[in-house]
Amino acid sequence: MPDTETGSDDATLARRVCEAEPGTDAEAEAELCRRLAPRVRLYGLRHLGNEAAAVDLMQQAMLLMVERLRAGALREPERLASFVFGICRMLVLDLRRGHARHERLLETYGGALLPPEAPPPVFDHERLAHCLECLPERERTVLLLTFYDEMPAAALANELKLSQANVRVIRHRGLERLRACVTGDSE
Repeated sequence: MPDTETGSDDATLARRVCEAEPGTDAEAEAELCRRLAPRVRLYGLRHLGNEAAAVDLMQQAMLLMVERLRAGALREPERLASFVFGICRMLVLDLRRGHARHERLLETYGGALLPPEAPPPVFDHERLAHCLECLPERERTVLLLTFYDEMPAAALANELKLSQANVRVIRHRGLERLRACVTGDSE
């Protein structure tokens, strides 16, 4: 299909690239890519179902097309579209084979890649109760109302006649002391 602006079609542009010194007819290469890239992207969307994969396919196909045209690998420039979609078909097949190979490897060796399961932590309820009792009354009250009664800082501040910032500071300090006591860093 002739392009009315330049008076050249895809076959003419392909011949120009094939006959020129490699890399010297960048204008013809760019025009071919501009014309064919959207169709290749749609092919990629249809066969890969993913926009990012389709764009990757488009870039690889355009690069291979230009390389093969520069090398003179296209015998029939009139069949450029078939040539490009043949490249696309081979790239998609390679991607699918690679994906299938990846899946087989994961099935075979995936279990060895997983870290061993850690035993569930042993929770010492008595120690926690002892540590809570050792906290100052204000910190214990804020922690109990926060975690057992699930009161937000605003409601706690209103209940205890404190500012929200003060409630958060008391909760932070209480948690630090509780953590230190439970882990045995201090008693």
